[in-house]
Order: sequence, then structure tokens, then C-alpha cells
Amino acid sequence: MTPLQLLTQIKAGTFASVYLFTGQEMYRRRVCRQQMVEKFLPEDLREEGYARFDLDEVSVRDIVDDASSFSLFTPKRMLWVSSAELALPRTGPIHNDDPGIAALSAYVKKPTPDVVVIFDCHRYAFDSEDKARMERLRKFYASIPTVVEFAPYTDGEANKLASDLAKRSGVNIPPPVLESLVESLGADASRLANEIEKLALFTNGKRPVTQDDVTSLAPDARTTTIFALVEAIGRRDRSTSLDLLETLVRDGVYLALALTFLATQFRFALIAKEEGIKTAQQLQAHCAKIGVAMWGSRAQQVLTTVNAFSRKQIEQALRGLYQADRDLRDSPPDDRLVIENLVFSLTR
Repeated sequence: MTPLQLLTQIKAGTFASVYLFTGQEMYRRRVCRQQMVEKFLPEDLREEGYARFDLDEVSVRDIVDDASSFSLFTPKRMLWVSSAELALPRTGPIHNDDPGIAALSAYVKKPTPDVVVIFDCHRYAFDSEDKARMERLRKFYASIPTVVEFAPYTDGEANKLASDLAKRSGVNIPPPVLESLVESLGADASRLANEIEKLALFTNGKRPVTQDDVTSLAPDARTTTIFALVEAIGRRDRSTSLDLLETLVRDGVYLALALTFLATQFRFALIAKEEGIKTAQQLQAHCAKIGVAMWGSRAQQVLTTVNAFSRKQIEQALRGLYQADRDLRDSPPDDRLVIENLVFSLTR
């Protein structure tokens, strides 16, 4: 089940007896939890009816025993159980005769009326090295039929969320600045909500948010400055490039990160040259075919580079980037001198 499907059921007043929440995305998780509490528990019952537990302190059997007992103080209860992964055995296979599994399975078959139990695990992702751990988690809680997966926002979803949050907060964030903010925060919805709230307070709704505002307030503003440096080099603006490089050096940014973004920019520019791509939309479509997400603003940056450099110059730039990467690995390297020389080379 997706969070959106869960919210639809909550709105309809339909609740399962037991849920398993999985995935690392926290923004939609908080929204769902808040909506569940508000819809299931009348305001006068929330103090007594809502209880939080952590499996670092109690066992699954303790939770089942609590859920099975009737309360003298409230007719409806909701139990939020954190650290669901701690119920799993540290090593070895998971057996159905595990006391926690047996107790939970028996409860799911005959749950207590007007009691909702949510087991929550936000430690594991759905891919990479966490995939096996997630499978173990699902096996342990296999008796729970209602599993809600909180997957990370896609780039498109994050951009739409940011736009909606900005409108709700009454702050005017131009699309290029909004895309830059989303990209610099890695499409993290929770951080987006926090930063947009800060920007709304900072501008007080009296003027549009600028890139400088984002750079000043966002915790990853230095990454935004790197994007600006990449864009300036991509259009061969030497003066602006050197000014931005000075800002990065002053802020103590790891310059190898800038080199990585530059290399990506020129690799995409070479792809665009080879494929005869002429518009940002064509580049986004091509990237989608090969399974690479590409923001509209980033696609436009790449096209600017395509128009500013010939294919031969792009290939020379990639060789220069390779050499710069090797130079940065020297001991001890002069990072600033390496990147400065690269800037002069790329902006001739």
C-alpha cells in the first residue's frame, strides 16, 4: 500500500487493526500518522488513547498483551510502536515459532475492537544493502496484511511538493530557484518543508525568493554554489566562475565535488552532441530512456554547454577534467590551483 492509498482510507474512516510501516521517507509518514490520530481518536480521547512504544524497551508480546487488554479510561486506542526491526533475531533464520511472531499472528487473527497498532521501521531502504534486511523484516511481520511503503520522493514528486508547500506558505519561489532548492536538498521532502518555511519567514511574502536567499539559508547552499559554478563554466563566463570559486574556497568546500559535477555536465553535453539533441525536453526524454533523472534546469545547463563548446572542445574538456582529477589526488594537492587552472582552460 502507498501512503496516498492509506490517506484515502483514513479519509473514508477505514482502519486496519494492525499496520506495518516501512521505508525511510519521513514527511509522508508524519502526515499519515497525524491524519490517523486525528481521524481515529476524537480530541478528548487522544491524551489517554494514543500511546508510543519502542521495541528497544519492550517486546512484541508486551505490545500484543497491551493491545489485547481493554482500557478503563478510553474506548478507542492507537499504539505506535517504533524500531520494529529490533524484534528480529540478530542472526540466523526467522522461524514461525518465534514467540513474537506467534503472539502477533494470533492477535492479527482476532484483534481487539477499536484498537489500532502500527509497527514502524524507518531504518531500512528498499534497495542496495538494505534489501535483504527488508525481506527479513517482512518475513517476521508476515502476519500483518496491511503494509505501507514509504518510498523516497521522485524528483518530479519533490518538485510538485515544493511548489505546493510554497503556495501554502505564501512565498513566491521562481521555478528555476525552486528546482535548485529541490536538487540541492536531494529531493528530501522533510528538509524541503523546513527550508521553504524558513524562506517564507525570511522574505515575509513581500518579494520573490532569490538564489542568494537559498544559498544563505539552505544547509546545503554550498552545493548550490557548485551548481552555479558549473553553469558559469558551461557558458564560458570566466569572471563569474572565478568569483564563485573564491566563494567555495572561502567556505571550505571540498573542491573535488565541483569537479564531479563538472565532469557530469560535460559527459551529458557530449551525449547530446552525439545524439543530435537540440532541446532540453529532448535531453530529458533521452535521459529517461537510459534510466537517468534529469531536471529541466539541469538539462538547460547542459544545452548551454552544448551550444558554447564544439564536440572537439568538449572532448578536450573531459580530458582536462580527467587530468584535474589526477592532480587532486597528488600529495599534498593544491586544490584551488588545480580548479583555477581548469577554469581558465575551460573558459578560453
